[in-house]
Amino acid sequence: MHIVGYLASLLIGLTLGLIGGGGSILTMPVLVYFFAVSPVLATSYSLFVVGTTSLAGSISYYRNRHTNGKVAALFGVSSIVTVYITRKYIVHSLPENLFSIGDFVVTESLFTMLLFALLMILASLSMIRSRKKDKDAIEVRKNYSFFQLSVYGVFIGLITGLLGAGGGFLLIPALVLLIGLPMKEAVGTSLLIITLNSVIGFLSDLGHFRIDWTALLTITAIAVCGMFIGISVSKKVNGAQLKTGFGWFVMFMGVYIIIKELFIH
Repeated sequence: MHIVGYLASLLIGLTLGLIGGGGSILTMPVLVYFFAVSPVLATSYSLFVVGTTSLAGSISYYRNRHTNGKVAALFGVSSIVTVYITRKYIVHSLPENLFSIGDFVVTESLFTMLLFALLMILASLSMIRSRKKDKDAIEVRKNYSFFQLSVYGVFIGLITGLLGAGGGFLLIPALVLLIGLPMKEAVGTSLLIITLNSVIGFLSDLGHFRIDWTALLTITAIAVCGMFIGISVSKKVNGAQLKTGFGWFVMFMGVYIIIKELFIH
């Protein structure tokens, strides 16, 4: 099973490099279903994998001058604070059994997986619908407000903090549509924001979990290799068509997780 898991880890980085976002949405189910990591611990592992992979990608984009540091900082202020508070005080204070409906008990692990499955479905819709919107350049609008970016940053921070997901599928459309960044610059800036959020989130977890560093570093290294392969291949393939196809795959996975967690034991 671990061999399949390592191949899936390669797919995480590969898709992130190919389509610029959304690949990290696979990290959580890969950790849970292929490596038997508990859902709550998997969110912490996911922060490390996503953060390291995004850092590797952001360096590549930065070297090509496709990163907007000012926008990353504006988003980062609110999102980083939100991630820190969420991981440090909220996640670790939740009870094992959250609530019950009759005889059906909703545990923290079940709630985490169902919420993540919903996130996957929303991410898939974003990827499927974005094919016609993926332009290589969009006129930059510099009339965005700090308040607008802060509110959106809090939202991204909650997603990253609760589920260990980077939120690139939400960040990239926001950077393109709300701010008007060119697509490549939006991807590079998104990776930088995801890196900052993920690092802060993971550091907030230290001391709360027992971490298998050997497994975590191996998975991360494979994902990073996959990302560089994806970046290289992306120069030769149609990214828009790949994003649509991957979107349908992510939707299938989200529906599968819901069915498995609720009806298959």
